[in-house]
Amino acid sequence: MPSNKLAVYTTVYPGVQKYLGAWAHSICQQTDSHFDLWIGVDSLDIEEIVKAFGKELHPNWVLNSSGRSSTQLRITAINELALAYSSIVFVDSDDLLDPSRIEAARSYLENFGVVATALRIINETGNDLGLTFGIDHDRDIDSLMPRYNVFGLSNTAYRAEVLRCCLPLSDESELLDWQLATRAWIKGASLGFDHTPRMFYRQYGSNTARVLQPFSARYVSMATLKVLDHYRCLVRSREDMPLRFRDQLLVAGNRVEKFFESISRSKETLEKYVESLNRIEPEYVWWWCIAHPKLEAIWNN
Repeated sequence: MPSNKLAVYTTVYPGVQKYLGAWAHSICQQTDSHFDLWIGVDSLDIEEIVKAFGKELHPNWVLNSSGRSSTQLRITAINELALAYSSIVFVDSDDLLDPSRIEAARSYLENFGVVATALRIINETGNDLGLTFGIDHDRDIDSLMPRYNVFGLSNTAYRAEVLRCCLPLSDESELLDWQLATRAWIKGASLGFDHTPRMFYRQYGSNTARVLQPFSARYVSMATLKVLDHYRCLVRSREDMPLRFRDQLLVAGNRVEKFFESISRSKETLEKYVESLNRIEPEYVWWWCIAHPKLEAIWNN
C-alpha cells in the first residue's frame, strides 16, 4: 500500500549544477517539511551533486541505467513513486520553490487529483522579470489541454492514484509532462490550477520549453517537432480513449502537422511567421508559439 507521506521529485542533469545551491536552499525553506525528497540522476556523479547543494540534504536517489534516456529515467521514477506514496510533487532543479510550495500543493490535493501552480518568471541569474506563467481565472482547463500545456514537471502535484491510472507512460515523446497531464485529463481526473505563483521559473537560452520572446526560426522548428511527437504518441496509444478526446487531439495534431509542412516547405514562410510571432502579445503557457491562431493567414495557405 502507498505511504501517506508525500514525495517531492526532481531530476538533475549536466549544466544544472550552478543552480542547485539556490534550489536546495528553497527546498530547506519550505513551511511544510513533511516529505521525502527524491532525485533522478542523469549523467552526473552524486558527489558532484551533493557538493553543488552546499547544504545537508538526504535525498533518495534514482540512478539512470547506461544507455537510457532522460525521459526513461523520469518514467522509472514516476513508476516507483506512484506505488510508494499517496501524493507526489514535481519540481525542476533549475527553478526555485516559494516557501509555500509544498504546503499549498498538499492542500490543493485534498480537492483535486492534479494541481498546477502559477510560475513567476525569472532570468538566468534569478532576477524577477515581472511576468507570471499560467492561465486566466476564467480560462477553461478542458479547452486548453489539447492545444497547450500548463502542467509541467516543475509546477504540478499528483495524487498517486491518478498517476497509476496514467501508466504505462511512453518514452516516444520528450514532453512527458504534457503526456502525463493529458492522460490524466483523458482518464477524467479533476484538474486544478493555483493562480498564486509558488515557483520561480528560470528562463535562459537552453530551455527546452520557452515562453519568452524573441523566438528563433531554429527554435520554432525544433519545438514543432517535439509537439508533433507528443500528438503522435498519444494518438498511437493503444488505450481505449473516448472519442471526444481522440477527436480533439486529432484536430490539434493535424493543425500542427499542417503548420510544420508549411514552415518546412518555405523558409520565407517560417521567417515571416517568426517575425510576426515576436511582435504579437505573448501568452505565458507552454507551446503557445506553435501554429498560433492569430498568424494562421501566414502558414495556412
